[in-house]
Amino acid sequence: MNRRRTRPRTASVLLLVALSAGSALTGCSAGAGPAPGTPPARISEATAPKPTASTAPVKPLARSLPVRVQVPAAGVDTGPTGPVLELGLAADGTVEVPSVADADRIGWYEKGVTPGQTGPAVLIGHFDTARGPAVLKNVSKARVGDEITVTRADGTTAVFRVRELEQVDKDTFPTAKVYGDTEGPELRLITCGGELVDGHRPDNIILYADLVATRAA
Repeated sequence: MNRRRTRPRTASVLLLVALSAGSALTGCSAGAGPAPGTPPARISEATAPKPTASTAPVKPLARSLPVRVQVPAAGVDTGPTGPVLELGLAADGTVEVPSVADADRIGWYEKGVTPGQTGPAVLIGHFDTARGPAVLKNVSKARVGDEITVTRADGTTAVFRVRELEQVDKDTFPTAKVYGDTEGPELRLITCGGELVDGHRPDNIILYADLVATRAA
C-alpha cells in the first residue's frame, strides 16, 4: 500500500492505511431483547443523483470543528446533550464510537475533514445500547431529500441533503465509498442496524449527504 504523505484533505488515506481489514462501525450492542424503537430488518434504502456544480454551487468551508448536529426527520438535536464528541481510532484499528455513557451524543471522526470542507466528514452515533434507545433511535425515519445541519465552532452552519441511505453487513462495509476522496463537501452519518443477534446488531446504516447551503455566523 502506498504510504506517501498527502494533505489532510480527506480521511481516506489515513483510514485506509490504518484499517487494512475494513472500518465497519463496531461496538454497537443492546440488551438481550429488542429495545424500544428497534428498526425493521432493513431501512428504506434509496438513492438520488448527486448535485452538480451547476445545480448546487456551494463553496466549501474552511476547517472548523462541529459542535451541534440536527436531523429533524429523525428527531435528532444534539444541542441540549453537549458538544459533538471527537473520535479517533481504537486499539484494533477500527473507528471509535461514543461510549455507552455518551449514547445521546454524536461523534465526529477527527482524522477526517470537518463538515463543510471538501471531502467526506464522518459522524457516528449509537442506535441503542444495553441501556436502551440512543441518539439515532429514529434513523429509519430519515429519507432521501431530508436535511442534516451541522453547526460549527466558528458559528457557521453547514446544511447537507441526504442523497443515499444504505444498510450493509458489517463484514462488507464499503470503506472506500464512505471514506474515499470526494469532489465536494459531503457528510456520512453512521449507526448500527438490523435485528439483534446475540445482543449485537450485525449491520451498519449509512446516510450519505451533500452540502447544499451554508449559513454565516
